[in-house]
Amino acid sequence: MLNVVILAAGQGKRMRSDLPKVLHPVAGKPMLGHVVDTARRLAPAKICVVHGHGGETVRAALDAPDLLWAKQEPQLGTGHAVLQAMPQLAAVPPAPTLVLYGDVPLIRAATLERLIEAVGDGKLALLTAHLDNPRGYGRIVRVDGKVVRIVEEKDADDAERAIREINTGILVAPGAALARWLPQLGNRNAQGEYYLTDIVALAVAEGMEVVTAQPGANWETDGVNSKSQLARLERIHQRNLAEALMEQGVTLADPDRIDVRGELVCGRDVFIDVNCVFEGRVTLGDGARINANCVIQDAVVGPDSVIGPFARLRPGTTLAEDVHIGNFVEVKNSTIAAHSKANHLAYVGDATVGSRVNVGAGTITCNYDGANKHRTVIEDDVFIGSDTQLVAPVTVGRGATLGAGTTLTKDAPPDQLTVSRPKQISIAGWKRPQKTKTSRKKE
Repeated sequence: MLNVVILAAGQGKRMRSDLPKVLHPVAGKPMLGHVVDTARRLAPAKICVVHGHGGETVRAALDAPDLLWAKQEPQLGTGHAVLQAMPQLAAVPPAPTLVLYGDVPLIRAATLERLIEAVGDGKLALLTAHLDNPRGYGRIVRVDGKVVRIVEEKDADDAERAIREINTGILVAPGAALARWLPQLGNRNAQGEYYLTDIVALAVAEGMEVVTAQPGANWETDGVNSKSQLARLERIHQRNLAEALMEQGVTLADPDRIDVRGELVCGRDVFIDVNCVFEGRVTLGDGARINANCVIQDAVVGPDSVIGPFARLRPGTTLAEDVHIGNFVEVKNSTIAAHSKANHLAYVGDATVGSRVNVGAGTITCNYDGANKHRTVIEDDVFIGSDTQLVAPVTVGRGATLGAGTTLTKDAPPDQLTVSRPKQISIAGWKRPQKTKTSRKKE
């Protein structure tokens, strides 16, 4: 049995934003969302989120049946915040409680599992880290190797500030002891707040052993208080995702220039060039090649397909085997069958495209009439000439050819050439208008 409390009530003034701090995204997901997902991997009995600043916005963004909510108002410190969650966690017998932070998004489940294991039978377990520059952090004070208390930097003396083992804030406490300690906390400190860290001294006073565990990497416990820190964690997270992709066999032209904002599933021998962005759930089949500067969202790319450079695949796109989507081509809510190509400057939206279709440059499916979306059907072996407009709903029959510049408003019959354009004429003696001296002066 385990309970989890996630502290997410902070205002985040240094973010300089109207958006609550914990809703700022890392890899397209709110920071708090990352922490909640990590907590779920531990299979806890209860998860309680303590919200405060922008609380209703936070709750609306992430509310789910398995989440409990407690409001902290006013915000009087971390100890006060956990106290607000205790009524939600009441249980017999009480379970150990893990405290996490909504602005520490990269903490890993494996690290938390080690911390939980360290608790053993009725111990207090702290997640600590050793930093070359511990400035700003609470220090772990030990006597004969044993933890006796945590001192916040603003309350520390010179000797305590020299300590390099810091408190990350993440801990696991026995449930009954935590319920007993929290009401005893005082606020006689530089901040005038009720520090959760003061429970360490209370545990020591009771004779309870205080144990520690360390994260696999120090960045796991880095918090976000500014846009600069947010950007730093974004790059760390993206590099971790890139490393995982390469471990799976994906070839990345530059692992520092890829953004995965969701879930990217890749087959064998996939190549991804620089500056590509993947949003939502994206699947790339075996041998798929994603060229530079593409944006792909909630799409399936079939085996041996080639995308980009500078292509955009929007939600609802499904590409079969050996489909080519070239530069400045956008596809949305469309299926494209095997061996079809739209190599440049085209828009394919709300369409069903058959096999071996060639979509010429400048072609668009006119899917929106100002009120409703309509579908275009392009059957197998169709050739569509450049600068063609397909005004949906419309069907292009199997093997049809559409001449360049055609505006198709009726179905095109199979195996025929369909052309819609005015007759070409040339006017003899026509003179291009010239600017007059008066008009030149005005310019």
